[in-house]
Amino acid sequence: MTQNILRIDASMRKNGSYSRTLGHRLIAQLKSQTSLNVKERDLADGIPFINEAWINANFTGVAERTAEQRSVLSYSDALISELKNADILVIGLPIYNFHVPAAFKAWIDQVARAKVTFRYGDNGPVGLLEDKKAYVILSSGGTQLGSDIDYVSDYIHHILGFIGINDVTIIDSSGIGRNEAKIIADAHAVIEGI
Repeated sequence: MTQNILRIDASMRKNGSYSRTLGHRLIAQLKSQTSLNVKERDLADGIPFINEAWINANFTGVAERTAEQRSVLSYSDALISELKNADILVIGLPIYNFHVPAAFKAWIDQVARAKVTFRYGDNGPVGLLEDKKAYVILSSGGTQLGSDIDYVSDYIHHILGFIGINDVTIIDSSGIGRNEAKIIADAHAVIEGI
């Protein structure tokens, strides 16, 4: 059975990026196990921030939206379609200044839409993108996952779970500035075990 992978690269570096390099390795590992279709979304190529027109369009009922409002949401709709079609997400995510890159946050803002990827129920939000697996490669120079200054790993679990993706594996390549060879070798070992 062929599975669909959505690969999201959030590193602004096209060359020399640890998260991209490990992403290539992870895709190769997954391809060695099953037939895959890979859709790539490179956030370094640019992603628009939401704005007032986007918010107004999003909060207008689908049947009441003007052609202009549908156009404003068309990019978001395309990103959500990619997500819905994916069985597996592979997210290469560096840590910039103690958090996710602005482009990744912009992607989250485009895809976290009430009544589309989540809804509010009697007991709070319910994610609508279920039965998906996510692998998140977290890379950093100095921020160590699990440390007092790790503001990313909990956020990733929370925001993906918010839209219904609860099966999340984090591949830790954080703190590369401390011991690059060991950290990369450990990340490769985790990938080889998948």
